[in-house]
Amino acid sequence: MSPPASPLLQRPRTPRVAALLGRIEAFLEEDLEPLVERHGLDWESGAPRELLRGVWTRSRERGLYGMQLPAELGGAGLGVAEQVQVKEWIYARGCPLGPHILGELSGPPRVGALVRHATPAQVEQFVKPVLEARMSSCFALTEEGAGSDAGAVATRAVRTAGGWRLHGRKRFISGAPFADLAVVIASTSEDPAARETSAFFVEATRPGYRIEGGYRTMAGQSHTADIVLEDVEIPEGNLIGERGRGLALAMGRISVNRLLHCPAMLGLASMALHHALQHAAKREQFGRPIGAFQAVQHLLADMTAELEAARALMYAVAEAIDRGEDPRAHAAMAKLVCSETAFRVADRAVQVHGGTGIVQGHVVEWLFRMLRMYRVLTGTSEIQRNTIAREALGARS
Repeated sequence: MSPPASPLLQRPRTPRVAALLGRIEAFLEEDLEPLVERHGLDWESGAPRELLRGVWTRSRERGLYGMQLPAELGGAGLGVAEQVQVKEWIYARGCPLGPHILGELSGPPRVGALVRHATPAQVEQFVKPVLEARMSSCFALTEEGAGSDAGAVATRAVRTAGGWRLHGRKRFISGAPFADLAVVIASTSEDPAARETSAFFVEATRPGYRIEGGYRTMAGQSHTADIVLEDVEIPEGNLIGERGRGLALAMGRISVNRLLHCPAMLGLASMALHHALQHAAKREQFGRPIGAFQAVQHLLADMTAELEAARALMYAVAEAIDRGEDPRAHAAMAKLVCSETAFRVADRAVQVHGGTGIVQGHVVEWLFRMLRMYRVLTGTSEIQRNTIAREALGARS
C-alpha cells in the first residue's frame, strides 16, 4: 500500500532520503503489513510487547532502526528536515506498526541525545543496547503535579553510601509498559522547597520499580503507564551528567522533540484528508457525488490549504534547526500550529463522512481522537502560546 494520494506539495528528496524510503517501503510490504494482517492489528489495539520486540529486531537487521541518529551511533546522520520528511511519510502510509521502524516508541530517539552527557560506561551499559534493539527505554519526567511545570517534580533521589535511593511516581509515561530502562528526572535537593533536579538511568529490573497501567488513552492505545519507584537503589554510576542538571537535560531535548512530533500529526492528518477526498468522490446524494456540492468542496479546500501551510512551517523550522538556530520559539509555533491544524483536518474529515465518520472502528473516527490528543502531548497548546509570547516579548525588550 502506497502513502495516500495527496494534493499537497511534495518536498524534493535527497538521495539519502529517497534510498531510505525505498528500504522502508520494502520492509512495510514484506514484513510489517503481512504481520498486521496476520495478527489483526490496528492503530487502536496496538501490539503485544514480544511482537514489538520482533519488529525492532527485524528493523535493526534491515539497517533501519535508529536511522535518524548520527553515523557514529549507527544511524544515517539524517538532518532534522530529512527526519521530518521520513517520519511524515511513514505516518501517512497508515501502517499501525510504522512508528516502530525507527524506534519511535521505546528506542533510539529516547536515548540518542544523551550520548554527549553519558559516560563511556553508561554508553556501553545503557545507550548501545537501546540503539541496537537489545533493550527498550522511556523518558520519565511527568508527574501528577509536574507536567507543564517540569521543575516541580516530587520524585526524590537521596544519596546513599553506594549511590542513590529513588522514591516517587511518574505519570503518563509513553513506552513505559515495554521499557527495560527509564531515564528518570528526580529532585536531588536537600531542601524540598528548592528546585534541583538530576537525571538517572533506572533499570526496570531494580527492586521497587514497577509499572502501573490499567488505563488507555482516548485513542484507545495502552502503551502509556505510570512508573512507581519505591526506594529503588541505584549506583552512583547511573547519574547522567552533573547533579542538578536534570531539567536542563530534559529541556534540551524538548524543543527538537516538539518539532519531531509534527510530522506524526501531519502524516495522520494526511490520512484523514485522503479518506475525506475518497469518500467525497464515491458517496452519492441527490444523484451525484457529495464532492460536487460546494459546501463539501469548501471543507476539503480548507483542509488542504491549512495542512499545506502547517507543513510549510514545519519544514521551515526543521531547516532552521539544521542551520544551528535556536529552535525554542519556532518549535513551539510549529507544535501549536501543526497540532491545532491536524485536529481541524480530522474534525472536517468526520464532517465529510457524516454518520459513517462517527462510528467507532472507522479510521477517521480514530484519527479524530488521536489528533485531539496531540494538542496536549509534549506540551499543551497553552504552554506553546506561553513560550511564543515570552520569546516575542523578550525580543522587543
